[in-house]
Amino acid sequence: MENNRPPVIFKFDNPPHVAIIEARYYGDIADLQLRGVTDVLARAGATHEIIAVPGALEIPAAIGFLIKAMDFDPVRRRPDGYIALGCVLKGGTMHDEIVAMESARGLQELALAHNIAIGNGILTCNTREQAIERADPAKLNRGGEAAEAALRMIELKHQLRLSPKRRWVAKS
Repeated sequence: MENNRPPVIFKFDNPPHVAIIEARYYGDIADLQLRGVTDVLARAGATHEIIAVPGALEIPAAIGFLIKAMDFDPVRRRPDGYIALGCVLKGGTMHDEIVAMESARGLQELALAHNIAIGNGILTCNTREQAIERADPAKLNRGGEAAEAALRMIELKHQLRLSPKRRWVAKS
């Protein structure tokens, strides 16, 4: 199955900056997801930074750290949005269900509590083959879809004037 949707067009006054938080537990799947995300961000003219975490459950905490870091680092550019990338595969216990549900819950709580744009690209699959099909940019490209979702939410925040003014700090 391939994703034959036409590319989404984004229009921004200023190119957005996006933080990509990727769980590296399944490195090959993460690499495929990241390729889909960076293609969409490049097409939109967005800049990005990548932060790697061990697994999907750590993604909400990493986003929380980034939000809090803005209180202490006046030079760091505030992300306009966030993209969560990871993969949770079905196992023999309930651990996968807990990780999938709690990471999604954590992302939603962050989005609501801090009014941030988040694209959730955490795959929850029964098999590795399903995950690869969903991660591959030439197939279902769920990472690219998460990037599109984040960019759409950034657009909405700008339309509603919820985005903070950019802080420009002179570098010495």
